[in-house]
Amino acid sequence: MDVSLLTWIVSLGVAAAVLVVDVAVVGRNPHVPSTAECLRYLALYVGLAVLFGAGVWLTAGGQFAGEFYAGWLTEYSLSIDNLFVFLLIMTKFAVPKAYQQTALLIGIILALVFRGIFIGLGAAAIASFGWIFYLFGLFLVWTAVKVAREKMGDEEGDFNPPLLLRLVQRWLPATDGYRGVRLTVVEGGRRLVTPMLLVLVALGATDLLFAFDSIPAIFGLTSEPYLVLMANLFALMGLRQLYFLLGGLLTRLRYLNVGLGVLLGFIGVKLVLHALHENAVPFINGGEPVAWAPELPVWVSLAVIVASLGVTTVVSLAKERREARVTTA
Repeated sequence: MDVSLLTWIVSLGVAAAVLVVDVAVVGRNPHVPSTAECLRYLALYVGLAVLFGAGVWLTAGGQFAGEFYAGWLTEYSLSIDNLFVFLLIMTKFAVPKAYQQTALLIGIILALVFRGIFIGLGAAAIASFGWIFYLFGLFLVWTAVKVAREKMGDEEGDFNPPLLLRLVQRWLPATDGYRGVRLTVVEGGRRLVTPMLLVLVALGATDLLFAFDSIPAIFGLTSEPYLVLMANLFALMGLRQLYFLLGGLLTRLRYLNVGLGVLLGFIGVKLVLHALHENAVPFINGGEPVAWAPELPVWVSLAVIVASLGVTTVVSLAKERREARVTTA
């Protein structure tokens, strides 16, 4: 896919403009968004992603458009899993509803930064080392097993503070409550951090961990850095509104981890098959491509993504309804 410098500049410029507007709106008026507001923003961001994919189809063909849609849906589904952890963090630190928008927005900005770095590193590694697909694939298969075995729940104990957060809590004196959305304050002649800073450290550490999973996953669907970046940008747009819109539904998707495990496992296997198809590793088949290793078409990836997430959602909600009927009986 031939992407001009102008296209890169315009795409990043538009994404930056949307982000600046989002920051300005939230910064001027921290609040709990209404359902109507969340739906308007989500419709806008999803519509933009669909239009972008259509533009890719018209300018570069259906193959690249399919790769974008597959990558976007995958990143979106992984971002929903990210939201579940965000919910645990908000609950753990008792973040007031009015301040959660600000925390989420900064968390999303950190996610963009970390994913941008990993996209650059991933693209460079793929360009230099073809065997990296083996590592990506095996890593995703291992991650799939780990994710599928995780227990989804809504207890505070499900959140395990990362090392960085524990160090900050241990060494930096903190206030006993929030001071608006401020990160530090001076009280009694001392500089103190606020719980908001601790929340942002937790969100940032979580974003970093999720980047390790999401970037290899999308490179398993497309090797075009431009599509990888745009899929991540569109997946993160509207994530803040989705958090408030879904609300308690996040904790009801008890089998989300299974769906994500299936999805990551499929992409991991797809990466290994691609590596075998393009093999140049000397100790595998004498350094020659493996003839029987198929290249799975993009429509297969799209079908697996939609089916795994759809079945996960339906089964989770059906389980919830059955338990509700038993409880009220």
